[in-house]
Amino acid sequence: MIRRHSRSAIFMHWFNAVCWIFLLFSGFALLAGEMQPVGEWWINLWQGIFGDRGLLVAHLAVGSLWVVVYALYIVIFCRKEVLPFLREVTTFHIKSDIEWCMKKGLWLVLGPKKTMKLGIDPALPPQGFYNAGQRMVAVMAVLASIGLAVTGIIMGFFSGNVEYALSETVLQWSIFLHFCCAAVMAILLPVHIYMAALAPGEGPALRSMFTGFVPRHHIEHHNPLWYEALKKEGRL
Repeated sequence: MIRRHSRSAIFMHWFNAVCWIFLLFSGFALLAGEMQPVGEWWINLWQGIFGDRGLLVAHLAVGSLWVVVYALYIVIFCRKEVLPFLREVTTFHIKSDIEWCMKKGLWLVLGPKKTMKLGIDPALPPQGFYNAGQRMVAVMAVLASIGLAVTGIIMGFFSGNVEYALSETVLQWSIFLHFCCAAVMAILLPVHIYMAALAPGEGPALRSMFTGFVPRHHIEHHNPLWYEALKKEGRL
């Protein structure tokens, strides 16, 4: 077994997941009229639990906790985990990454046999610690998270205090960008959950988010570039 994730990374992953799901669901419940994507029953459900005012307070409280904990994590683990993670997910190889995404999509929809019948080799280009799909989702999630944090702070601390607000225009843009970033996360989360928990062959990777370890044969097959790097470093 090879260690893939540290204890701190595992904690932050699940802390992030819980906060995102709560903020996304409660955020939907704060929308009304034509902007409500689920229905009035969703608003009634959440307001029945927290109350009208309590729902907003809960949303702001969890959002503030998420920002504070992540800020502390970034400060404490910047060199050890944050910067290496950012370097890894922002290192793209355009040709092989596009090929990986196209083949992976066909493989998931049609399966390897039907993909071969189309005259396409289903073999995926070799990947490193993260595959192309994980890296693209990670970059979008990081950008959306920054957008949500910044606009959420502006909306939460300035929208009710007009005398301290930067400007009405800034508030309006913050609301718009907050919704856009939330929409991105609403799309990414189901995709991430499916690819991590339900996609064939991803069981060992999912278990590593609890144990921190992944079987050697799994990374040799799914992450051959990382496997070769581990061999060169003498970690195998």
